[in-house]
Amino acid sequence: MTSSLSLIQQYGPQVLSGFGITIVSWLGAVVLGMALGFLIAVLQLFAGRWVRAILRVYIEVLRTTPFLVQLFILYYGGPNFGLSLQALDAGIIALAIYGSAYFAEVFRSGFTSVPRGHIEAAQCLGMSRLTTIWRVQLPQMLVIITPSLVNLIIILSKETSVLSIVTVPELTAILTQIGSEQFVYVQTMLILSVCYLLLVGVTQKLGSWAEARASRFLQH
Repeated sequence: MTSSLSLIQQYGPQVLSGFGITIVSWLGAVVLGMALGFLIAVLQLFAGRWVRAILRVYIEVLRTTPFLVQLFILYYGGPNFGLSLQALDAGIIALAIYGSAYFAEVFRSGFTSVPRGHIEAAQCLGMSRLTTIWRVQLPQMLVIITPSLVNLIIILSKETSVLSIVTVPELTAILTQIGSEQFVYVQTMLILSVCYLLLVGVTQKLGSWAEARASRFLQH
């Protein structure tokens, strides 16, 4: 423990910089992934048959292939198709695309969990399809899927460690480099574990707060 504290004191700025990039990568991927996943979920429910078939293939491919493979294809294979990205940009986009497949399934299941009677009641009141989605289905769906969303966000936070493979200077990359230079692998991995423990712990607390608020909303 003393050795770990001395490493933090010596390499504090580098560790904080790496932790900051980890958080930026994670939040960027979550926001983009949720937006894309929501769009895919809506299209799955209301688009034509061929669009739904294409989106189903998209989801299944992303869910059945490792994230590392997807990251390699985007970062190293992208230049072959005229898509040359910086490591950090490629990491955020790859993680967002990977997460979008899971977010899409969570949103889709949430939409389908809304009682059919509520939708029919909105239609009887003369609401359009878009208004029904926005004022009836969306609020109830968000309450239902809050626990699943929190779990998925936590999973994506830990997937950021994979970005070190393509030279993104996030926390895992920084601590791995320090461990290689100073031959203190156990200490650096301990620091890494503690940082992710803090990150996940804060996310769980916020998630519990969101779940409690959502549960009160559902009860009313």
